[in-house]
Amino acid sequence: MTLPVTALTAAILAIMILATAISTVRERFKAGVPFGDGEVDTLTKASRAHGNLVEHAPLGVIMIGLLEMVPANHWILTGIAALFLASRAAHIVGIYNQSDPAKPPLGRSLGVIGTWLSYALLILWIFWKLISVEFGI
Repeated sequence: MTLPVTALTAAILAIMILATAISTVRERFKAGVPFGDGEVDTLTKASRAHGNLVEHAPLGVIMIGLLEMVPANHWILTGIAALFLASRAAHIVGIYNQSDPAKPPLGRSLGVIGTWLSYALLILWIFWKLISVEFGI
């Protein structure tokens, strides 16, 4: 695999981001606060839509790029990239369409689930590529 140190670092960071994101959502459910600190306003919506995208987009692009540099199936990778993009877009729409402060909107929920699924698929694929190259599988 080209750039194995970068690939391993990206995959491990993605695991860390995924774990902390899951923890945050779990705490939101426990506290009954589906968004921000409980005070929902347009500035908070705009800030979190931007911040969440900036938190997730670079690592997703890096993992996709690393897999594209190795013999990875182009169509499967394109499918995962499309899922990642659609999930990020759904999350943004969901944040802006937040209407009931007691629960997250469907778009936001689908965006989170799709992003996490994309991360998981990319992480596993990177680990598989690293192991298969290292051990000649």
